[in-house]
Amino acid sequence: MPALWGQQNIGEMKISMRQELLQTMLEGAKRLYPKESILLLRGRKSKNQIGITDLLVPPLATYGHGFANIPLHMMPMDFSIVGTMHSHPSGSFKPSNTDLNHFFGAILMIAAFPFENETNVAVYNRNGQRLALQITEA
Repeated sequence: MPALWGQQNIGEMKISMRQELLQTMLEGAKRLYPKESILLLRGRKSKNQIGITDLLVPPLATYGHGFANIPLHMMPMDFSIVGTMHSHPSGSFKPSNTDLNHFFGAILMIAAFPFENETNVAVYNRNGQRLALQITEA
């Protein structure tokens, strides 16, 4: 299978989201720069595909230089949350050990500086394998 958006398709899970959601996510990361941002990803999962439908601002999240944190006891009881997104102001797409050890949901999305478009986004499973991301118009 060919890689999407220049990404190497290592994992078998396919992730999709609307262009509008991607732009909203990247704009939030730009506004908080140089601090890290963090969002909850809401969507639908079926077999080997996840469709991201909404972005949620986590309650009482902390945004800092080199970290973003969600108090897990404040997480909503929402089974439609498929993962998290956070930014890396450093420009690195690679998830840190801390990122992988604090994994929540099925996927981790990382937006890397300069937060311009889909080439600045990577998605991973809990094993740290990069997944294919498809951006749709509608």
